[in-house]
Order: sequence, then structure tokens, then C-alpha cells
Amino acid sequence: MGYAQRKVASTAAKLAHVSSQHLKALPPKHAVAPGRSANAAPAVFDAQSWASSQPPPPSTLAAFAHRIGLASVVPSTEVIQQACTHPSFIQLHTRQHPEHPLPATNASLSTLGNSLLGLFATEYVNSSFPHLPTRVMKAAVSAHVGPTTCANLARELGVTPILRWQRTPTSTANAAVLHADALASVPRALTALVYQYRSLRSARRFAEKFFFSREVDLRGMIKFRDPKQTLLETVSKFGRERPISRLLKETGRYSNSPVFVVGIFSGADQLGEGFGSSLKMAEYRAAEDSLLRLYLTRQPPHLTQLPTSTFPDANGNVYDAQGPEGRYAPVSMGDSEVLYGSAGRAGIRVPGARSTVAVAEDDLEDYV
Repeated sequence: MGYAQRKVASTAAKLAHVSSQHLKALPPKHAVAPGRSANAAPAVFDAQSWASSQPPPPSTLAAFAHRIGLASVVPSTEVIQQACTHPSFIQLHTRQHPEHPLPATNASLSTLGNSLLGLFATEYVNSSFPHLPTRVMKAAVSAHVGPTTCANLARELGVTPILRWQRTPTSTANAAVLHADALASVPRALTALVYQYRSLRSARRFAEKFFFSREVDLRGMIKFRDPKQTLLETVSKFGRERPISRLLKETGRYSNSPVFVVGIFSGADQLGEGFGSSLKMAEYRAAEDSLLRLYLTRQPPHLTQLPTSTFPDANGNVYDAQGPEGRYAPVSMGDSEVLYGSAGRAGIRVPGARSTVAVAEDDLEDYV
């Protein structure tokens, strides 16, 4: 066995998705083709590119479909192979196999799956956390179904050995394609396959199983430039009494390491609590804690209703599916999100419709 044959065999053995048993010719004819003349050097053969252009074995695709629970959903392994083929693979396939037809890619499936995941994540986050600010809700949606999450999920599902793609640099027309970008397209395409061969509810259950079952830390996404001012506006919007800061506990006031515990009250209700080495720090953290308790208030799962639950749970798209429709009771629309400092050039603040408290000063009341 010559050097070229050994190179092809060793490269194919390193790649888990390339099996010499299902290949028609190993090594291929152009791997050992001589040069154009007797004195010319032999043609250069890229064994790595050739091995990457080979399709994964059908047994590997079938095992993957059973592992993720889609064996009874998709009609054949060719559909799974299409979902695992990134559009960047076309260039590599054309260069290695110019006489073969172009393979089907997941371009359209990935686009449809991205829209479906965005729909499911938006209604899930908005229904579970009704008081979440708009920017934080967008960040939470990205954390649930964003590119990084999709790429990590693809690695956990075992997509890496069966993924067909090619790294491409940045051009004037297209952005660079990295390995994470190709991986992220596969979970989106799989979501579109579930919708295509089952129903919208089945696609939502697929997203709930693989995406929404993960815990996302929303607390670190909420940042306040001035939590005391935001708390004043929020309390005024809901028509509650003006917040008051009270010193709850303290120790070591005249030492090098004092600790103060401050609570913020609206009437008889304690909104939040914070500690710090100074009164200002403790008050700042107490105001921040009060806002986090409001924004991170979660709707109980048994009370959470999603708009997509109104579609019938029957095979087919939402326009052709026939069956009983679910009930959905929309929540009442209240005041919009509190925005301060965005368009306050005139210094005028308009409280919400439910507010009965006059606009107060910027700072909280003193400690009592």
C-alpha cells in the first residue's frame, strides 16, 4: 500500500462518521492518479477534505434519530441527513464530487425552525415572567434558544460526528461560517422537521423538552443604573404608597467593618432587603432586591397559558390541521413598562392608569 492509500485509510479511520464498509471505492481513483506527464509530480490529493465530503452511514443517522426520539416522526434517514447538512457544505461537495447532484441542505429548515423557536421562547418567557422588562425578555429569549444554546445542545445530542459543513471566511456578501454556526442550525432544523411531519404543538413540546427544561439565570440579566429612582416610578405606577427605607439591623457602626441591614417598605409591606458596609450601599441593594422580586415573579406552571395552545393538536400545518382547539384566556393589559430618563427632557412624568399617588421626590425617604 502506497503513501496515498495509507493516508486516506488513516484519515477515514480518525473520522467517526466515515466507514469504509459503505464506500464504493477506497481509496478513490483520483487519490492515486499520476501526473499529466511522466516527469510531472503526482496530483495533490486532500484526504481530509475527501473524508469530510463523505455521507455518514445510514446506521449512524438511524441511531441519532432514535436517540433524540424522532425515529417515528421522520420518514427516512435522508431527512435527518438533510437536517445535518449546512449550506456551506455545497462548495466542498462540488469540489470533491462535481459529477454528483447537489445534496439537500438545512437552509430552509433552519430558517423555519429559528422562527418557531423564537415564537415558543417569547410566549414562554412572557407568560412565565409577566413583569419582565422588554430588554431582559429579549436577553432571556436569546439565552433559551439563541445561537450559543443551539450549538451547545447540538454537541450534547451528538451532532458533531454527522455534521456536514465547511469553514468559510468572511466575504463581501456573506459572513464567516464557523463550527458553532453550523452546529446551531441542526436543532433549528430538527424543530422544523417536527412541525413539518407532526404539528405545531408537537414542535412546541420538542422545544420544551430540549430547550425550556434548562435553568436560565435571569437575575444576572437585570441591571439598574439607579434602582431607587426605578423603584419610585414602579411603586407609583402600581398605585402603592411611597417606599420608605428603614434600618433593620446593624453591627460594628464604629468599627472598621460595619454591617447595616436596610429594608424598604411600602405601607406595611416589605418590598426588599439589602445589606452593606454603609447605609447608602445597603439602601441601594434593598432597592435592587425590591425590583428583582417584582420582575422575577414567576407565574405558577399550572396557571401559565400559551397562545399557541389554541391550535388543534393534529398532524399538519396550522392552516390545514383539523381538531379540537384549546382554550386561552389572555391576561389583562396593564400599564406599560416603566421608562425613566429616556424622554424626560421636559421633566414631566406621567404615572400609570392605576396610580393614585402623586409624583414624589427622586430620593427615598430617610431612615426611620
